[in-house]
Amino acid sequence: MKEEESPADAPKTPKLPIPPEVDGIQFNFCKNPRCENYGVPVSVIAPRGRPRAVGAPQTTYHTTGKGPGTPGLTCKLCGEAPPIKSNLGIAEELRRMLIKLDLIDASCPEETCANHVLPVSQRHHYQSFGRTRAGSLRYRCKGCGRLFSIAQKATLRQTKTHKNKLILKLLMNKNPMRRICEVADITPPMLYRRISFFHRQCLAFAASRERRLLEGIPIRRLYLAVDRQDYMINWTNQAERRNVQLHAIATADNGTGYVFGMHLDFDPTLDAAVIEADAAAIGDVTKPYAFRRYARLWLKADYTDALRQMKRDKRKKSNKINASVTGKVADTYADTEQRDDVEVQETHDFDTKLPARGMQIHCEYTLYAHFYFLERLFRGVEKVRFFLDQESGIRAAFLAAFKGRVSARTADAFFVRINKDLTVNERRQSVARSRAEFEQAQLNHPNLSSSELKTLLIQQRMAQMTTIGKWNDAWVLHPFPSMDEPEKAMCCLTNLGDYASDHMARLYAKASLHAVDRFFMQVRRRLSLLERPIQTASAQGRTWFGYSPYNPEMVVKVLDIFRVFYNYIAVGEDNKTPAMRLGLARAPLALEDLIYYRPKA
Repeated sequence: MKEEESPADAPKTPKLPIPPEVDGIQFNFCKNPRCENYGVPVSVIAPRGRPRAVGAPQTTYHTTGKGPGTPGLTCKLCGEAPPIKSNLGIAEELRRMLIKLDLIDASCPEETCANHVLPVSQRHHYQSFGRTRAGSLRYRCKGCGRLFSIAQKATLRQTKTHKNKLILKLLMNKNPMRRICEVADITPPMLYRRISFFHRQCLAFAASRERRLLEGIPIRRLYLAVDRQDYMINWTNQAERRNVQLHAIATADNGTGYVFGMHLDFDPTLDAAVIEADAAAIGDVTKPYAFRRYARLWLKADYTDALRQMKRDKRKKSNKINASVTGKVADTYADTEQRDDVEVQETHDFDTKLPARGMQIHCEYTLYAHFYFLERLFRGVEKVRFFLDQESGIRAAFLAAFKGRVSARTADAFFVRINKDLTVNERRQSVARSRAEFEQAQLNHPNLSSSELKTLLIQQRMAQMTTIGKWNDAWVLHPFPSMDEPEKAMCCLTNLGDYASDHMARLYAKASLHAVDRFFMQVRRRLSLLERPIQTASAQGRTWFGYSPYNPEMVVKVLDIFRVFYNYIAVGEDNKTPAMRLGLARAPLALEDLIYYRPKA
């Protein structure tokens, strides 16, 4: 239908060059928490270079070019220039995470159906269709007519159920897949079926416990560490010897060790051939990324373009390596400024490729959705403090998802940068110097307790802050190194100047990535598929990773299983699990509790 024409004397409102809000998500706004535009979505934008018509609504943003296919915004109030992103892509990725933990009901599995986003609890969209022979509930979608079932029995169609405990125990204790088959006397197809079974059980169990977080169990404070870990997938075709590189984002609580989320930038449920055909039919590749139907997905044409761009950008790379932690911080800012999209750290080379099965997600969309997922999970928590690895995409994800809580002063975030390149002797020397400094301070201030003295020393470091990078971020050197974090710098991203000096010092004192680093270390040590690679030489510099998987879906499943194992079964030196410390469990679980878990009716 043709739009009605405005009266000749009425000012014309420019068309909004940003994606529409989807499921309450509008990612595109100024992400400077000290700016009046922070969290304020774009309402009207005048294209850059064009004067505003007389009587037209005032705008505080204008559009900019951020590189090939990447339009951006510029805030007129503070100059912050975030790239424009697809709200639909973030919403789709968030839904993938919520469905995975059963935090929303199952729905029609047909992605092209309008009911795909509508849960079965909305009964007028579905018809109950009895049960399967195994007793699972079956439904018919009234939109597309597709039948689907929801499994009810844990050990559906299984034989040799007595081997389940042994298989899971071997899997969680760094046994390679072939050795598991050998020890448990099973075939590889049976092992893969059991891993899928363990995966379903672990997700169902975790959902039953973590739903209590949504219900608002009383938690006053959480001090959360966020970082990423990369995994390599071996090639399956000798004619195309290229690896697949996947990226995972995880958040763990420094107080209890509980890992609230571990999300991989890979969706095993998607058919790449179908998506590629539909993207070609609708001309998706010709549109800017933020305005695409499949903005979150890596398409083949985009991957080819990324490789070409990588080849052109090689001249920008510097071989300079800074030894100090502040030098490494400065290098990271310099590298970030060179990117076409400052929020994308993901890089590619000609020795990597897209997965043969499923589809890889643009890693920044997994980051964004991860923080929106956490925002939902922590709505009952009084205050949350995030300690983030120094990465601009993680910063943007936090400031977007937690915008309301940042403004309400119930959420804060800090960059934390650790110098992990020091040798063991250098670490010991760093710790010894810190201990000597603290002992001298005790002599100088005999009336102060240890905690008061630590606060004082951090306040002294705060007076010596160093401003680094084009965003003028103020960094503080932590005065108390440890063997795990021998040299550490910190930067408050949400400092609005309303916290007293001693309050800020106490927050800086808690800045650490130790919880997520410990989880990542356990992933490497306990999971044979994901251990640090045993490399063997191969043609053209490509690498075969000794125990790495061939199917990226295995990485998804094994990480999900291990997160639940780590949270509810693995005990620490205090004989407690992270779930016990958090209040989601009263005792460590046995493997059988996961294997034979059945949801309550």
